Amino acid sequence: MANPRGLRNNNPGNIDRTEVAWQGEDRSQRAREREHRFCVFNSPQAGFRALAKTILTYRGKYQLRTVRGIINRWAPPAENDTSAYVMQVSAALGVKPDDVINVRERSVMFGIAKAIARHENGGDYWDDQVIHEGLTLAGIA
Repeated sequence: MANPRGLRNNNPGNIDRTEVAWQGEDRSQRAREREHRFCVFNSPQAGFRALAKTILTYRGKYQLRTVRGIINRWAPPAENDTSAYVMQVSAALGVKPDDVINVRERSVMFGIAKAIARHENGGDYWDDQVIHEGLTLAGIA
């Protein structure tokens, strides 16, 4: 059985490719031919950095401060079973879906990043140290 797409692409959150390249994103012709929709990162740490930076943007730009708000934007109901996703991430963090969370706190960001990666890829494929390294790259103290 093939590894999940997020693992193959070093993209634990299955972030879509846009016109703007992420730091650590592989934009080579080979990467673009192999993967048409999602970002391909040079390392899983770069993928976790992008995941964390996206969540920080949700907080700053859209004022999303609950698991429900974050996951509804991350995985829109048109493409996902967002209710189940919200419940899984909330349970992993030990909070209710509408509790206010502070994603600038390392333990909170770690929990949400790990839970998103688990949900997106169907398991825990990355060591905690890799996740922490990605959070450090994202500026999470």
